[in-house]
Amino acid sequence: MNSKVKDILKSTVISIGMALAIFSLVGIVFDVGYGGNFSLDHYRFTKMIIGCIILGIGFGVPTVVYSSERLPMPIKVLIHMGIGLTVYTIVAYAVGWIGGAASLGQGLVIAAIQIAVAFIIWFGFMRHYRAEVRKMNEVIQAMKE
Repeated sequence: MNSKVKDILKSTVISIGMALAIFSLVGIVFDVGYGGNFSLDHYRFTKMIIGCIILGIGFGVPTVVYSSERLPMPIKVLIHMGIGLTVYTIVAYAVGWIGGAASLGQGLVIAAIQIAVAFIIWFGFMRHYRAEVRKMNEVIQAMKE
C-alpha cells in the first residue's frame, strides 16, 4: 500500500479514536452531572457515534496536506483545521452538540470550547512530531561525525 495512503489511514484512525474517546469522557461528565439520569432517545446516541466517526474522518483525511513541501505551514494548518472545523460544525449541529435548547451565547461558548480543544489536540501533535524531527536530525548529525 502507498505510504501516503497508509499515513492518511493512520491519521484517520487516530482521529476517530480521539473523537470517540472525547465523546466517551464528555458522556461520563454529563452522566455524573445529571446524577445518572442522562438519557439519549430517538437514536441520538447512535447518531452521535456516527458523528464522531465522520468527525474523525473530517480531521484525519486533511492531514495529507502536511506531506506537501510546496505549501507553507500556516496554509497547511488553515486547510487542515478549516476542513476539520467545517465538518465539526456541520456534524455538531446535525447531532445536537451545538444548538437545541442552548441560547445563542451558550452555543457560542460551547463552540469556542470545542474549537479550542481541536487546536489543543493539533498543538500536541505538532509538538510531538517536531520532537521526533529534532531527534532524527540529532541522529543524522551524529552519523556525520
